[in-house]
Parts: sequence; C-alpha cells; structure tokens
Amino acid sequence: MHSLAPHYEEAATELKSKSIKLAKVDCTAEQALCSEFGVNGYPTLKVFRNGVPTDYSGPRKADGIISYMIKQSLPAVTDVTLESHAEFIKADKVVLMAYGDASHPVPQAFLDYASSARETYLFGQYTSPSLPSIPTSPSLPAIVLYKSFDEGHAVLHATEIANLDESSLADFVKLNSVPLMDEISPENFGTYAEQGLPLAYLFVDPEDSTTLRNTVSELRPLAKELKGLVNFVYIDAIKFIEHGKSLNLPGDSWPAFVVQDMAKQTKYPLNGSVTKNSVETFMRKWVKGEIKPSVKSAPVPKSQGSVYKLVADGWDDLFEDDSKDIFAEFFAPWCGHCQRLAPIWDTLGDKYSANSNVIIAQMDATENDVPPQAPFRVQGFPTLKFRPAGSPDFVDYTGDRSFESLVEFIEMNRKSGGEVEGGEDEALEDDDEYPEHDEL
Repeated sequence: MHSLAPHYEEAATELKSKSIKLAKVDCTAEQALCSEFGVNGYPTLKVFRNGVPTDYSGPRKADGIISYMIKQSLPAVTDVTLESHAEFIKADKVVLMAYGDASHPVPQAFLDYASSARETYLFGQYTSPSLPSIPTSPSLPAIVLYKSFDEGHAVLHATEIANLDESSLADFVKLNSVPLMDEISPENFGTYAEQGLPLAYLFVDPEDSTTLRNTVSELRPLAKELKGLVNFVYIDAIKFIEHGKSLNLPGDSWPAFVVQDMAKQTKYPLNGSVTKNSVETFMRKWVKGEIKPSVKSAPVPKSQGSVYKLVADGWDDLFEDDSKDIFAEFFAPWCGHCQRLAPIWDTLGDKYSANSNVIIAQMDATENDVPPQAPFRVQGFPTLKFRPAGSPDFVDYTGDRSFESLVEFIEMNRKSGGEVEGGEDEALEDDDEYPEHDEL
C-alpha cells in the first residue's frame, strides 16, 4: 500500500470536489467486511456503483485513478450541452465526441463502442441545434477524438461514418489515442500492447535531458510518417536496463534504438550510433522487410547427452527432422520450479536415451530466443512443448510434472516406434508462471 497510498490520497482530494468518494478499509480490523467482498490480497481496489462491487482495473497513480473514476461516475455516453462542451472535451487525455441532430442521429456504432470501452475513454454526444465550434465541417453526423497531445484532435467526417461499424471505430480510436512519441512505462504499456503494433524504442539516460529532448524532437516526423505501422516510444534506459537486454541491446551505451514486434516474437536492434539519419535509414529498411531479426543464441554444443541442449542457432537442425518425437523444456536458471524439475528431466532423458526416435530437449530461455519460425511464444517457466513425429504442431503439456506423468504423456502422444529404458518415479509440486521478459 506504501507506493499506492500517496497517489490514492491525492486522487481522493481531487475527486472530492466532483462528489466521487474514495474510501479505505483496514482489513486487519474489518476482517468480516473484507471477507464478504472477496479481498484476498493487499492492496485491493474495488469500485461500488449502486452498491454493486467490481474489481478496479485502472492505473495506480493519481492522475490515472482520477481519470478512471470520473469515467465510472458518468454514463457510458454523456449528453453534452453548449455550456458544458468546452470543459467536457478537455476532461481527460482522450475524449470522444459524437455530433448529430434530429435528421442525422449519433451513429449506433459510437454508442455500442462507448458501452464496451467506457473504462478506457470518455464519451459524449451533442445533439442540440446550435453546434459549438468544432474542428470539422458542419455536415453531420461527425465524430471527433479530442486529445491533449500532438495535433489535438482527429476527425471522422459524415462521409466516413456512412458505413461505420464498431470495429472500424475501435481501429480509428486505437490509431489516434496514443502520442506520436511518448515515454513508455508500466502505467501505459498495456495501451500500446492492445494496439498490436510493433514498438520502436528509444532507450535514453534520463539524466541526459539534452539528448532526450533533441532525439525525440528529431524522430517525431518519422513517427508521424510511420503512424499506423509502428508506435515510437522512449524509455528510461537505466531503470529498464533489463528490458533492454531482453531486446538484445548490449546495455552499456545510450541512446540505443530497437524495434520489438511482440506478435511475431521478433527484435530488431539498431547497431551503431543513434542519429536522425541512422534511425530513418534503419526504419525504412525495416518497413521493407530488409532488416533481419536479432536472435540471441548460446553456442551450438559440440556434442549432446541424453538431454539434447537446444539453442536458437540449432533450432532448425532439430525440428526440421520430422521423424523424431521431441519433448522440449524451456527454462530459466533462476526459476525454482525449473530447478526442481531438473533432476526429473535428466532422468527422463536417460529413459529415452536408447531410443533415437524420441528426443528429450531443453532450452535456456535466458540465453536463447525462441526463433521467429517457432509457432508459439514462451509465456512462463518452465514451459513444456511436445512435437509429435510427422506433425508441424506443438502440443502443450499442462499436467503435473512427476516423472510418471511425463512418461505417460510421451507414450500417449508419440508417433515413432522403438523401446524405452526404465526410470525412477519422482514427484513435483505445482508451479506458478514466470512471465518472460517482453514487457515492462
């Protein structure tokens, strides 16, 4: 609660003037009350509307809490008047307004989207005869996205609204609701991730304010040119140095530049100095598909034991042979559950060592990237994937990781022949997921 407390108190002070109340409960003194509402960890935030609680899913800094709670206090779409218009369109970082009249009603797609996105954006509609000053032609209906950054607004004109549906409106909002170049942090990472676009990171030392200011200014025109293809962001290189390393940056020289495509599991670090010209050249080649992704790999082992040591550079050597059944573990050395699995996995390798058609493999995911040709992402550690012989598909293993259960799974799914050796039975407790380092 310590890091949340000052933000919560600041938000409470600001929201009091808007008749929105923030309260806190000491669960050590009010155990029955906290139990009634399913509070199992601290801090837990819940929103009560008409006495009905829902989990709070918004930001945990003051401005984010204020924005979220204002949206919660309003209807999905607020009726805006001529008198309230100027204040309403500045009430949040992003505000969506629909304009219509008796002959040109507010599009249903706008109302539908407002219902589904009310926790993210502020929505209003204006249907009075006297139209306020707005950045569009007088033709109605019209939709304007007001924003407190960049050019200040984006418009859907009447001609663009004729065949508007909720999905296309959502795409319009996603495209225009983030700045051309903004600082990225855990607070807004989810907004960028939801867009599904690659991220072009500028890693900078925040103490070097001159470099930060000048480089961001120089890259803004390029960010505008490539809008809709990639989102440009800058990030604190010192605070998030481990994230930089996970993107295959060396981590010892700033500024640095890298593109991450989370959908394709690919990373494209720029080698060399970061200048306006070097980034422009790099990004134009990247757009054309002329930049190869960076794939981190440990050295290819000179020999293999009963457990096949899989590295990124040896991925195709192993998986292009579809005559083999392959059971692969993706692990991190620091993961406690991986450490407990290690002796069991070694025993599993020994059991199948005499059968050349069954490969027990493992990859250290901190030393290797799963290459882009793999049809999956590693979301946690340990991750176990089985590729049956003759199939391009990977089967997830989700059972308990006792030796007996692992053997049973292999025997149920393998397609190759051959006998196997005996092996000891060991048990392993359930695990928790360990997220990979592809986000903040």
